[in-house]
Amino acid sequence: MRLPGFSLEGQTAVVTGASRGIGQAIALGLAQAGARVIAAGRDQPALSDTIARIEDAGGAGEARILEVTDLAAIDGFFAGLGHLDILVNNAGIENVRPSLEMDEALWDRILDTNLKGAFFCARAAARLMQANGPETGGNILNLCSLTSEVGVPTAVPYGASKSGLLGMTRALAAEWAPLGIRVNGIGPGYFRTSLTEVFYRDEAWQLAMLDKIPLRRFGRMEDLMGAAVFLCSPAAAYVTGQVLYVDGGYLASI
Repeated sequence: MRLPGFSLEGQTAVVTGASRGIGQAIALGLAQAGARVIAAGRDQPALSDTIARIEDAGGAGEARILEVTDLAAIDGFFAGLGHLDILVNNAGIENVRPSLEMDEALWDRILDTNLKGAFFCARAAARLMQANGPETGGNILNLCSLTSEVGVPTAVPYGASKSGLLGMTRALAAEWAPLGIRVNGIGPGYFRTSLTEVFYRDEAWQLAMLDKIPLRRFGRMEDLMGAAVFLCSPAAAYVTGQVLYVDGGYLASI
C-alpha cells in the first residue's frame, strides 16, 4: 500500500482574498504543490505581487479581480473559468467595535463578505466541480477562525460570520459528498495580519495571549501552507466536513 499523494499537479485552484496575508500564503503553498493558482481579490497590484511570488518559486498562476459581495460578479468570474478543482474561501474582513456601538451597515458588510460571499463562491465553484464527475469532484476549503468556536469581545459580527462558516462547511460537506466535492475548513489561531494588526499593537495583549498558547508563539504564514495542501490533496480523500485548527494548541488548552 502506497502513501496517498500530496501533489496538486494538473489542478486549478482559486484563492479569494489572495492579495496578502493568509490568502497569499495559501496561494503560494498550493502553487508549490503543483496547482495552477488563480489569485482573486480587489487589489490588482497586490494580486500581481502574489503571482510574482508564485512564479519566483517556480509555480504558475494569474491574478483576477473579484468582489465577493457582488453576486453577479461571482457568477461571471466562475463561469469564465471553464474548469475548477479547488476553491479556497479566504476573503474576509474584521472591524473591532463594542457591540453596543454596532450599526447595521458594519454588521451587513462583515456578514456579506465573510459568510454570504463565501457561500455564493462555493455554489458557483461546485457547479463547475460537478462537471468533473463524482470520481474527481473537487475541494472547497473555508477559512474559519478560533471565533468559530469561542467568543471574542468586540468581534461579534466577525464571530457570527465565522461560526456560520463552520456550520456551512459541515452542511455543504454532507450535501455535496455524492458529487465527489469535499468541503473542509482551516481555523487559524493567532496570526499577525492586516485584519488582526489592531490587537498586536497592544504589547500587554500579546504577552497575555502568548501565555495561553501552549507552543508559546504566534502563527507564521508557512504554518498554514501544509494544512491547506493536505486538505486539498488526495491524501485527504476521506476527509470532509472537518475544520483543522492551526492554533499552537490554543483550543486544546482552554
